[in-house]
Amino acid sequence: MSQLDDYAGELTLEEAWSLLRDQPGATLIDVRTAAEWSFVGVPDLGALGKEARLVEWITFPGGAPNPAFLEQASAGLHPGQPVLLLCRSGARSLAAARALTAAGLGPAYNITAGFEGPLDDAGHRSGGWKHAGLDWRQS
Repeated sequence: MSQLDDYAGELTLEEAWSLLRDQPGATLIDVRTAAEWSFVGVPDLGALGKEARLVEWITFPGGAPNPAFLEQASAGLHPGQPVLLLCRSGARSLAAARALTAAGLGPAYNITAGFEGPLDDAGHRSGGWKHAGLDWRQS
């Protein structure tokens, strides 16, 4: 984990799972869009007795920033409670981690590999939560 001024740092998938497992108050917020949750899937934290929270950073459809993000994401969170942010490949979740930190919440971490991971040389996403053997489900 790296420590940065504007958020708590970056987590690998393994570090994220360990933090969620080992810290009862640690919360995962998936900041992708409702379409991504429906068609691509969501993290399944049932084995940890937890549930991922789903809060759009960018709204769908339209692609505009979610004006209610901080209100929705912070509901039920307490200062000092670890918050792990996840998106498709680590960009939106980085912005969300910075926003939560600026609001006095967290420590807020960015899960760098995201749910689907970055594009490979063939133009396919790989290396994320979904491909790393971590639990997930699709509706």
